[in-house]
Amino acid sequence: MRRTPSVNTLFYGDNLDILRTYIEDESVDLVYLDPPFNSNATYNVLFKSPTGESSQAQIEAFDDSWHWNISAERAFDEVIGSGNSDAANMLIALRSFLGQNDMMAYLAMMAVRLIELHRVLKPTGSLYLHCDPTASHYLKVLLDAVFRPSNFLSEIIWKRTFAHGSAKRWGDVHDTIFEYSRGESFTWNRVLQRHDVTYVEGKYRFSDERGRYRLVVLTAPGVRHGASGRPWRSYDPTTAGRHWAVPARALEALRSEGVDVPVELDAQLELLLEHDYIRFPQKRDGSAGVPEFKFYLEPGQAIQDVVVDIPPINSQAQERLGYPTQKPLALLERILLASSNEDDLVLDPFCGCGTTVHAAQKLGRRWIGIDITHLAVSLIQRRLHEAFPMAQFEVLGVPKDAESATALALADKHQFQLWVLSMVEAQPYKGGQKGADRGVDGYIFFKPDGKTTEKAIVSVKGGGHVSDTMVKDLITTVEHEKATMGVFITLTAPTRPMIARAAAAGLYKTEWRDYPKIQILTVDDLFGGKRPEMPWLDPSTFRKAKREASPETQGALDI
Repeated sequence: MRRTPSVNTLFYGDNLDILRTYIEDESVDLVYLDPPFNSNATYNVLFKSPTGESSQAQIEAFDDSWHWNISAERAFDEVIGSGNSDAANMLIALRSFLGQNDMMAYLAMMAVRLIELHRVLKPTGSLYLHCDPTASHYLKVLLDAVFRPSNFLSEIIWKRTFAHGSAKRWGDVHDTIFEYSRGESFTWNRVLQRHDVTYVEGKYRFSDERGRYRLVVLTAPGVRHGASGRPWRSYDPTTAGRHWAVPARALEALRSEGVDVPVELDAQLELLLEHDYIRFPQKRDGSAGVPEFKFYLEPGQAIQDVVVDIPPINSQAQERLGYPTQKPLALLERILLASSNEDDLVLDPFCGCGTTVHAAQKLGRRWIGIDITHLAVSLIQRRLHEAFPMAQFEVLGVPKDAESATALALADKHQFQLWVLSMVEAQPYKGGQKGADRGVDGYIFFKPDGKTTEKAIVSVKGGGHVSDTMVKDLITTVEHEKATMGVFITLTAPTRPMIARAAAAGLYKTEWRDYPKIQILTVDDLFGGKRPEMPWLDPSTFRKAKREASPETQGALDI
C-alpha cells in the first residue's frame, strides 16, 4: 500500500518506480517537471575547473540520450495497457509517424510518467511541464491525451537566454512551460509582478495622495436605453453613441475604503465624484467634456504568459550553483505562488539541482524531490542545508550504513563510486562517464597557500578484497598525474601492509602543518563523519547556496 511521505523527502532512484511505490492517488497539489531532452547535447553539472582541464570540469548529472531499446518498448507497452485509451491511441499514432527512434523512446518514457503524475495529482492540482522546442510540440499532444484538452490552462513562454544570432534561422531564446489542471476546479492565486518602468512613466503620468493614475473615459461604445443611457451631470452619452460604463475596479476601490456602494448607477457615479475618482475636463469653449475616471496604478501587474522579467542565471549570479540547466529561483517561486498555498505538497520528479524544492521550502510548502543520480541528490542536500540550516527533511534511497553501501556496490559499481565521491565532494574523473579511468576515480582540489590550486587523486574500491598492490598503484598514479596527495576509499577494512605502505609514502608539508600524502578511509569512516585531511579545501565544485529567511520572517518576494 502506498503511503505518501508525511515529511519533506528527497528520493534517489527512478522516478517511475518511486511514484508507483510511495506516492498515493490524489495526494499532490502541484507538480513541476523539467525533463531533459536535447538531441545534440548531454546535460552536465558543471564545476569551476581550477586547472582549466575541460575533461575534469564536468560531472555528468544525467544522460539524456534516450534510445529505443527494451526499456522504451516496455514503457510503450505499459501505456498501451494503462487503461488510458486516449494516451494509448496518441502514442500509437506518434509511433506510426516517428518510428522507433530516440524521440519516440523519449515520448514513450514520458507518457508512462505523465500517467502516473496525473494519478497522484489532487482534483484541484496543477502540473507545469518545462521544455524546449526540441520536443515541446510532441509533449503538448501527450499532455492533451493524458489530462484532456479542456484542462489545458496556459502555454508560458520564458525568455531563458539573451539574444544571439543564427545564420539561417530566428534566434532560439525561449523555453515553453505547459500548465494543465487535473480537474475543472483548481488552485489559482493572483500573483503580481513588477511593472515595467517605461510603461508606468508613459501611461500613469498623474498622481495624488492615493498614488499614480491615468485617466480613462467613463463610457463605452453603443447606445443603451436603460439607466446606463441616461444623462448625468449635464452629459448625455447617447448623443455620442455611447453609454455609461462604471469600472468594477472603481467600486472595489470604494469598498476597500469602507464605503457602502449603492446599486443605482446614478448614485454610484455621484459617489465616485464625491470621493474624487471622477473629473470633468474642460473643453476650449468652457463646456464640460466626457467624464474621466482616475485609474490608479496597482502594486504590480498580474503575471503574464510571456515571462521576460526573470532573466537567466548568469555566470556571476549569487544563486548559480554550477548547474547549466538550473532555472532561476524567482521563476519557480512565481509558479508555486500562483498554483499552490502554504502547506500544499509540491512534487518535482526530475529535481536536478533542487530549485523547485528550494522554492517550496522557502515558501512554506511541503515537497518531494526525485532524482536518479547520487550527484544531484548530494547537491540538493548540501543546497538545502546551506540555505535552510534548520530545515528538516528525509533522504531515501541513498546508503545510510555499511550494509546499504555494500548493497549499492553489488548492484551498481559505478553509482557506488559516484556516491562515495559525493560524500567527500570530489569531482568524478571525466565527468563520471563509464570507461577506463587509469586508476583515477575522482579529484579533490585544494589550496595549500590559499592561492595555488593543487589536486589529490581519489581511488574508490567497492569490492570485498583490497590489497597492498592497490595502494601501490595509487602512489604511482599520484606521481604520474603530478598530483600532491592521494585518497584511497574502501568498502572493506584495509590490511596492515596497506596501512604501512600508505604511511611510507611520507607527508605533504605546508607552512601550517603536515598531512599524510596517502590517506586511507573506509565507508564506515565516512558514515562516522571522517573526511580527507586537506589544507585550504578549494570550493571548486558547487558554490555555496545563499542562506534563506524562514517563511515567517522573510519579506515580500521580488517575483
